[in-house]
Amino acid sequence: MANKVRIGLLGAGRIGKLHGENLAHAVPNADLYAVADPFMNDVTRAWAADMGIEKCYDDPEMIFGDPTIEAVFICSSTATHADFIMRAAQTGKHIFCEKPIDTKLAKIEEALAAVKKAGVKLQVGFVRRFDHNHKAVRDTVASGKLGKPNLIKVTSRDPDHQPMSYIKVSGGIFMDMTIHDFDMVRYLAGSEVTEVTAYGAALSGAGYEEYGDVDTAIVMMKFENGALGVIDNSRAAHYGYDQRTEVHCDQGCVQVANDLNNTAMISSAAGVEVAKPTWFFLERYNNAFIAEAKAFIDAVLNDTDTLVTGFDGLQPVKIAMAANLSMKEGRPVKLSEIE
Repeated sequence: MANKVRIGLLGAGRIGKLHGENLAHAVPNADLYAVADPFMNDVTRAWAADMGIEKCYDDPEMIFGDPTIEAVFICSSTATHADFIMRAAQTGKHIFCEKPIDTKLAKIEEALAAVKKAGVKLQVGFVRRFDHNHKAVRDTVASGKLGKPNLIKVTSRDPDHQPMSYIKVSGGIFMDMTIHDFDMVRYLAGSEVTEVTAYGAALSGAGYEEYGDVDTAIVMMKFENGALGVIDNSRAAHYGYDQRTEVHCDQGCVQVANDLNNTAMISSAAGVEVAKPTWFFLERYNNAFIAEAKAFIDAVLNDTDTLVTGFDGLQPVKIAMAANLSMKEGRPVKLSEIE
């Protein structure tokens, strides 16, 4: 068995650079060999040199066509994900792909069929599963020591508005932001969502309604195992990255609070002061990003199943579609309606 996996990185934007830096410096069994980005420039080449990356391309085919590259990290724009998955599968490369695989079910299913046919591994980038806090909640629920889950609650609020140029192409709050929460409720409940009721509003005055989007949302869900779930979202909390989770079970409750910048509590006659939550996902989940990359590399080296499968990539997209339909039509939507 080889000791390292040679990797080609597809996309060198914010998330691509994050994965690249982790692969180069924090994942010992990864050999980050090449990067391809359609906007390759001197700044990206300098970054690649700092990462020890040998090859820089503006054409992804240079990575797909290199037989020495064993796996790819797909960190490009969403519109390219499914096509890149299929191309990687055709060339026999294992695949890590950021979420979502695509915004169309037929395209996702086509990509998953290509992966199955090629016999390569696919891991989808739902990073919260690798977070120490969320994993502890999942392990507690799965152990059964609190009985069966009855109610899953997730609060997820971004610290501030994204640029409207991003919102315009994001696919909407449910496909872009809440999709992580949809994966998390499935993971924590250990069961599939069967019905969704969603409400949303553009309340901030930032202009979301111009693109048919919202900045504030609530999603209520029913699960196959009888549990109920609720997610609340905001695009702009203003006080940091609000990430709280709770699962109430037959015999107790398990919950996690926000990670704070520090745990100091200052008490005086004026009151009690604590630090704000970490600012955004790069700070909050950096260790989880490293853990998910290590898990993918381990699956390739040891020929084991990945921990977040193609099916896990498909289901949250279906839930997001159901949430969109529910919000637009003002009614509960069963997952069986989504085809």
